[in-house]
Amino acid sequence: MSRRVLVVGSGGREHAIIRQLAISEQKPILFCLPGNPGTAQSATNVDLDMMDFDAVVSFCKSEAIDLVIIGPEDPLIKGMGDNLHKEGINVFGPGAMGARLEGDKEFSKEVLASAGVPTARYQAFSSSHAALKHLDTVTLPVVIKACGAAQGKGVAVCSNREEAEVFIRSCLDDQQFGGAGLRILMEECLFGPELSVLIVTDGQDYCLLAPSRDHKRIGEGDVGPNTGGMGAFAPVNLDPEMYGEIDTRIVLPVLAELRRRDIPYCGVLYVGLMLTESGPQVLEFNTRFGDPETQVVLPLLRVDFLEMCYSTATGRLSDFLQGIHEVDEVMPNNWPGAGASSWLRKAVVVVGASDGYPGQYIKGRPIELPQCNGDDCWVIHAGTTLDDGGKLVTDGGRVLGAVGSGLTLSLAKESAYKMLDSTHFEGLIYRRDIGISGEK
Repeated sequence: MSRRVLVVGSGGREHAIIRQLAISEQKPILFCLPGNPGTAQSATNVDLDMMDFDAVVSFCKSEAIDLVIIGPEDPLIKGMGDNLHKEGINVFGPGAMGARLEGDKEFSKEVLASAGVPTARYQAFSSSHAALKHLDTVTLPVVIKACGAAQGKGVAVCSNREEAEVFIRSCLDDQQFGGAGLRILMEECLFGPELSVLIVTDGQDYCLLAPSRDHKRIGEGDVGPNTGGMGAFAPVNLDPEMYGEIDTRIVLPVLAELRRRDIPYCGVLYVGLMLTESGPQVLEFNTRFGDPETQVVLPLLRVDFLEMCYSTATGRLSDFLQGIHEVDEVMPNNWPGAGASSWLRKAVVVVGASDGYPGQYIKGRPIELPQCNGDDCWVIHAGTTLDDGGKLVTDGGRVLGAVGSGLTLSLAKESAYKMLDSTHFEGLIYRRDIGISGEK
């Protein structure tokens, strides 16, 4: 009997998850709540409020759902995983205790300190007066973060005092990010290339997916305000010793600290790293698949993604990992679960956004998509919907992602940009430099 799987969410990450589940040899029956026009190509979209946990539980029971994969941070932070667990439903995603790593940046710093994991020095503030007083004592540039989850936009790297004061007041006085910004962190600025690592764990065993790199700034050359991500590529080639250093200095101690604190963690833990001259340091945690990193990491999997998620949710990840055969000669030696991913292929996603993003933008603009949609290039829907006439229109800041795959990064980029150049809607913007850092 085919497994019945529900994916929670409506963005590009969820479309990428659905797309990967759909190619499973198990031929699962897929649902997406609430989904988007892209997920509807392979799944049945469910018109429910994902924050109505009682309705979600009722749906899972009525449809005999075998596995729930929770995409966005909000339902995780609010405890959707706990609600489903109580009803005996298998969940790929942590409960509220584990999701606090993303929902409370000050708490995540405490976990890192207890685990002895390197991260930037910081101070926390809940009043602008105290924050501005401390600002006069720090070395610029300085990083200021909303403590809560702000959809990737609650971070500012400020090169001068004026920028820092504006952001501090926007968080603490103007409440630009609502409750997420009522407390802020002021951190030292770290320097080096960034790296995203996705850890799949059932709380005991774990594996690492291919490392990726996100491009967060809106403008080419990494200028302008932070966004949820304007593109990504994978895998990122690292010095051989760096793979083991990330595992031993970051991953192992963090997972051990969670167990020490009796915080159950099942699902994926996203670690954002800065590769500094003194070694890798943690920038942030996300307690779910990253967006747009998921769009390039999942297509590189050599294993059945559905079975990976189901084994994780049922506490049998060890059995699953024992079945992985390591075949690529180029795969790193000190990267647990390296055989789960292909290291011979590359993937790139370039995000097509609405003009004005990450600020105000216009919705409802008609979208024309290219015909090409094959093994080496495809479109991921993020902020799209259907109008009353059934036509595809824009419905978000990040509208879609053009994904390219190939044996080299150049070929993958060429496929992605060819698709995006053939995509049309009024106000379409995208960066032309996604993946350049991977060619150095």
